[in-house]
Amino acid sequence: MSNRQPYSHEFDEGAITVDRPTGGVTAGLDPVMRKLGGTWIAWGDGDADEEVVDDDGCVAVPPAEDLSENTDSSGAPPRNSSGAPPRTDSGPTDERYTLRRVWLSDAEVENYYYGFSNQVLWPLCHSFLGHVNCEGAFWDTYRTVNERFAANAIASAPGDRLDETTIWFHDYHFALAPRIVRRQLGPAVDVAQFWHIPWPAWDTFRACPRRQDLLRGLLGCDRIGFHTERYVQNFLECVATAVDDAVVDWSDRRIAYRGREIAIQSNPMGVPVEDVRDTVGTAAATAFPARLRKQHGIADDVTLGVGVDRLDYTKGIPERLRALERLLTDNPDLRGDLTYVQVGSVSREEIKAYREIRATVEDRVERLNDRFGTDDWQPVIYTTAHLSQAELFGLYREADLAIVSPLRDGMNLVAQEYVAAQGSDPGVLLLSRGTGAYDEFGDHALAIDPLDVPDFATTIEDALAMPDDERRQRMDGLRRAVTEQTLDSWVNQCLRPGERRSPVHRRPA
Repeated sequence: MSNRQPYSHEFDEGAITVDRPTGGVTAGLDPVMRKLGGTWIAWGDGDADEEVVDDDGCVAVPPAEDLSENTDSSGAPPRNSSGAPPRTDSGPTDERYTLRRVWLSDAEVENYYYGFSNQVLWPLCHSFLGHVNCEGAFWDTYRTVNERFAANAIASAPGDRLDETTIWFHDYHFALAPRIVRRQLGPAVDVAQFWHIPWPAWDTFRACPRRQDLLRGLLGCDRIGFHTERYVQNFLECVATAVDDAVVDWSDRRIAYRGREIAIQSNPMGVPVEDVRDTVGTAAATAFPARLRKQHGIADDVTLGVGVDRLDYTKGIPERLRALERLLTDNPDLRGDLTYVQVGSVSREEIKAYREIRATVEDRVERLNDRFGTDDWQPVIYTTAHLSQAELFGLYREADLAIVSPLRDGMNLVAQEYVAAQGSDPGVLLLSRGTGAYDEFGDHALAIDPLDVPDFATTIEDALAMPDDERRQRMDGLRRAVTEQTLDSWVNQCLRPGERRSPVHRRPA
């Protein structure tokens, strides 16, 4: 169960088209679900989503054309005699699974998603307490939506096979649902949660007015996963401090709570390394960097830096641009020799803080280009255009350095994808100490403290001057780390031992 769905249906000039996952968690989990089968429950936010589901809100995915099977001209799944697509309960035989959509009103989206999820939990867990905005309707709607999602999970669980069933809640949108499911289905069903963003220390989490409800909701699980051991320790500290009837076993990372034991695990998420390597060799991937250089007049001998982020205040983009400005101020000889490409994905614009960070990024890019740009050189190329996965991976392969500088980030998969996309002449990864990724393989990257702008600029300078031997040695270490912790291994760690599966492989984009 996740807030975001893997496929959405949209109207396009009277026809129904399908939007497919192109990145992030949904793109990573889709091939896993194809192998595991079962039901993925998510918010149906597509314009045409209601047109293609059955009476239970279900549709079979992926679209048949993705499996080289029959499909209609719209790309929508084939329909049965009633006009609805067939519901399927298993994927292993035909690599399709059921997508069950949950409907939300505009007010529920505003209060549950843009409200409590992204104006309370998101800033709280990233330690941005100044961005927390807790209004009364936020909590009430968050609870109501959690109840609705939990009801859909309960309805999807096979009553005669509860002991063979795992219900997996993904991320901070569903902190209350595990407890609701546990109360309804009892101890037989396996309930897991993966918290994809940081979990803060108690001194930060205590600022949350609903801390007791959130913790007790999560303790309905059998397993709770986090990206790093640091987040595990923070969660255990919060439970030990705030939940009187819970007993924390620190040595075994388990919590005894109302007759059950909950395992708290460090499961760092990886990326599908083989898929990235396959995709970066496709024509679409190799053509994009050449097209980019030609479009912006970037000569082949100009060093290319890259950053790819959602436009979010946690990502440290303004700090990155300040560091670049400091670098070009202190090193005028670099002018004309370095172009930085910032890909920004517009996000959550209904929230004031996101509109403000987008405006700040645009202002800083304009300032930097106005100050240093010449008739034939632009120091920063900034785009919010959507890039396909192949184009992104091609850009990663081409870039001489990647700057990943969030102030806080649960893991950061861009850093791992950059490493996976590198070839025989690799680039350099600059990585913030505030990311979960730094906890996992930061020793091989160049470390950044994003708020220390002078040191940040010096680190970029070090990356540009790094000897070839050191560059290859560091990338070898990064490759080993990223290869050892892939998406497959992460999924297996999240599942019960009896459910763990062989690796899955996604077709190149």
